[in-house]
Amino acid sequence: MQQPNSTPLQAPPHFAQKLLAWFDEYGRKDLPWQQNKTAYRVWVSEIMLQQTQVGTVIDYYLRFMASFPDVGSLAGAHEDAVLEHWAGLGYYARARNLHKTAKLVTEEYAGEFPDQVEALCELPGIGRSTAGAITSIAFGKQASILDGNVKRVLSRIAGVTTWPGERKTEQSLWSLSDALTPDARTGDYTQAIMDLGATLCTRSKPDCRRCPMSQDCAAHQQGMQSEIPASKPKKSHPTKQVWMPILEHPKEGILLHKRPPTGIWGGLYSLPEFDFSLDKETLAVHIENELGLKILDFHALKPFTHTFSHYKLEINPLRCQVNDLQLSIQEDNRYAWCTDDKLLQLGLPAPIKKILLDPDKQTELALE
Repeated sequence: MQQPNSTPLQAPPHFAQKLLAWFDEYGRKDLPWQQNKTAYRVWVSEIMLQQTQVGTVIDYYLRFMASFPDVGSLAGAHEDAVLEHWAGLGYYARARNLHKTAKLVTEEYAGEFPDQVEALCELPGIGRSTAGAITSIAFGKQASILDGNVKRVLSRIAGVTTWPGERKTEQSLWSLSDALTPDARTGDYTQAIMDLGATLCTRSKPDCRRCPMSQDCAAHQQGMQSEIPASKPKKSHPTKQVWMPILEHPKEGILLHKRPPTGIWGGLYSLPEFDFSLDKETLAVHIENELGLKILDFHALKPFTHTFSHYKLEINPLRCQVNDLQLSIQEDNRYAWCTDDKLLQLGLPAPIKKILLDPDKQTELALE
């Protein structure tokens, strides 16, 4: 079993040739972003596919392209429109970085993406692997990648028993990826190795019988497919409890809070958030003092938990009828009143959208 911290990982012979032969016969070639492969289209797809399954991305990608068909239209869009198209995909910093990068490419590169990995990596939200995918697929230049699928494939091929996210292991996997990536047909090779990880060399129950690399795969030869790649060391996830009142005014609709541009749900519209240590009566006082809204009536909905990558958020919704609008809330651009017919036009986090569209059924929310 090879240990990446001691000796270089060895590249199996004829790896690229075998992989490309498999891709030519079995690889996926009809995904939306595989048609008309411009740098813009490849870039958007690669960002969407980070941490997100292909089946989920397709509809989002098609809708995004219909609204923002090129980098100029994305650069000229309002951030709220971009976030609304992203709502439900999660990891919203990706959408904000898309918007920032579109503006930079339009303003500094005359609307044309650079074709070098180093230059692409200087743009917001583009790391080395994404830059490699754009360079190889859109421009046909030799560049390697190391996304989650590729880390899994190469870890199994080389029999790497350490966690791929560990710095030394990742460096060794990058070296192996560089060694395996061919000079010719690099774009096809990039798509092929991602495809192999997505369809055959999957996280659970890999289909080794159909894999073109099974004879070269150390994990398969040693029966360690389920142990490789090693899982990330687990950390405890703290839980944060909050009140999220649904403040309803008979004429204005529901009060939404636009979150800060960075952090969880950055730039999206959500419900106002209050410390759960407050009892409901004290909460009503806080709402009146801070927002100028008097609670006429409220009742609690069933709480639920939304899981982020580093903590859990226990949301305790309260449906509240309010009156006594104050001018201060009307002039504060952090808040917006929204009627039911406008909810779908805003960028809302998925759990908040479900609460607002059907608050009596919020117990059906799936955890992310």
